[in-house]
Amino acid sequence: MVLREESGALQLVHPRSGDEDALAGSIAALAHGSFLTVTGQLKHDERVKLGGIEVLIDTLEVVAAAIPETPIADDSSPDKRQDWRFLDLRVPKHQLVFRIQTTLEHAWRSYWVERDYIEIHTPKLMASASESRAELFELEYFETTAYLAQSPQFFKQMAQPAGFGRVFEIAPAFRADPSFTSRHATEFTSVDAELSWIDSHDDVMRMHEELLVAGITAVVAKHGAEIEKEFGFTLEIPTAPFPRIPLAEAKRIVAERGYEIPRADADMDPEGERQIAAFVKEEFGSDFVFVTDYASSIRPFYHMRHDGDAGLTKSYDLIYNGVEISTGAQREHRIDVLVEQAREKGLDPEELDFYLDFFRYGVPPHGGFGMGLARVLMLMLRESSIRETTYLFRGPNRLLP
Repeated sequence: MVLREESGALQLVHPRSGDEDALAGSIAALAHGSFLTVTGQLKHDERVKLGGIEVLIDTLEVVAAAIPETPIADDSSPDKRQDWRFLDLRVPKHQLVFRIQTTLEHAWRSYWVERDYIEIHTPKLMASASESRAELFELEYFETTAYLAQSPQFFKQMAQPAGFGRVFEIAPAFRADPSFTSRHATEFTSVDAELSWIDSHDDVMRMHEELLVAGITAVVAKHGAEIEKEFGFTLEIPTAPFPRIPLAEAKRIVAERGYEIPRADADMDPEGERQIAAFVKEEFGSDFVFVTDYASSIRPFYHMRHDGDAGLTKSYDLIYNGVEISTGAQREHRIDVLVEQAREKGLDPEELDFYLDFFRYGVPPHGGFGMGLARVLMLMLRESSIRETTYLFRGPNRLLP
């Protein structure tokens, strides 16, 4: 039989010594997934597929026996596997995702810490919306109403007038979005960074691509062979700088490839993202592309606009293997401009007073991004859904397990 533990698997053997062999009877009664403690003699045998070694059993203790009936199989539906996620995660390929996640996050933290970024932990209970009043989870909070944070946006910006300079956070975020797509969740892990004294959103993009290169380099070094074995492809380290294409040009390229984005004044839709990613892969050999200079009409009020063209923002979306993984921008730090841009969006500056106070006492030029961890992992490992790269998925119809 095969014994698996955290570092791998090996073969156990016990030559049956007759009908009264108690150890053989114990082994025969075991169900798949039982937890054991085994002692024995290590034998080297090149014929053994699992590393050329096996253990000849001396003693075997059943620490926790599993019941024989297994509720899921290799061909079970994704929903069924989610119902029994603790069993689903026993599969080496599925467990590997979270070893990769650990390496990736550690590499990102190391990149930031080595450059004097400060890690912050922002509150997830909010008195008002951090992005917009859409997609908010509302809950009772003593005698008032609170909201689950959609983003740490305002709080990571608060660190700029506080003089922190450079900050990052890897933490939960919540969106009351009734989407059932492969890339949306109602609770997800958001990867955020913000830095002071930038000249434009180009500085944010430079940091962002360096971060991703550092993370994927670490993953390839530690897990490259395992990824090739379990996922069936070779993960390659990307080369910076990633291509940068203004949104208007990206739409033109997509149109020339035979796809018209439904609304001329809209963001890139999923098919548009796939088409521009295919173009970049063909022309530049890159899995990443920054689509830049989004219209102010489809960006938040706090995105800085271009000098001489208020219709364009100093912002970007980062697309990875055909899917958007992040939005970044230079923020507007001038209080008078910020108030005016909020009014243009139909927002009441008085309702944003706690946020606008940051800027009344001086804020350096700054910018940053937010990025979904599970989505990055999904695309890195060529999985079909973030359900495969989220430890426990939360969506419109899933609150268990």
